[in-house]
Amino acid sequence: MAISPPEQRIWWNEPIGRNEVLWIGIGLIWCIIMFFMMPYWHLEGQQNPPTEGYRISSDDYATKAEAAAAEYTVGTWGETDVPVVSPPPGSDIYMIARLWEWWPVFELQKGETYRLHLASLDWLHGFSLQPVNLNLQIHPGYEMVATITPTETGEFGIVCNEFCGIGHHLMLGKMIVVEK
Repeated sequence: MAISPPEQRIWWNEPIGRNEVLWIGIGLIWCIIMFFMMPYWHLEGQQNPPTEGYRISSDDYATKAEAAAAEYTVGTWGETDVPVVSPPPGSDIYMIARLWEWWPVFELQKGETYRLHLASLDWLHGFSLQPVNLNLQIHPGYEMVATITPTETGEFGIVCNEFCGIGHHLMLGKMIVVEK
């Protein structure tokens, strides 16, 4: 039993008030505007980076990423000795997401284009490049590919923005962008 039931038990036969019609109309118009703005923002506003996704084996991806890192390693970063990889411009770069690290650290050249490959070896992770605000979901069993061209020099942090367990807050990575 409702607190204040409608006077007519068959309430859908009652006329709709003018204010309700106005708000339904405003809501409908807003939905139509947003429906057409989303593709516009994607294509013209560069709000969402276009990405490719491929189904992969975690072991195969790890092997490919480790081989690429071994070929272009120039040093290490942090207490865990994560390799710093400096690939040639225009190349494919491979980053691994796993509990609770981004591996490896990249040293990229400003103004050069790279194809960034990302894959998770264990859980769902969120790739967030700060302060650029590039965000991608990284699912286990899938390789995500985004084309990136760094436009500023400096150190950029990578954080996981999908809760991935007790060490989630420690899942930090880095991209370093240098002048040519």
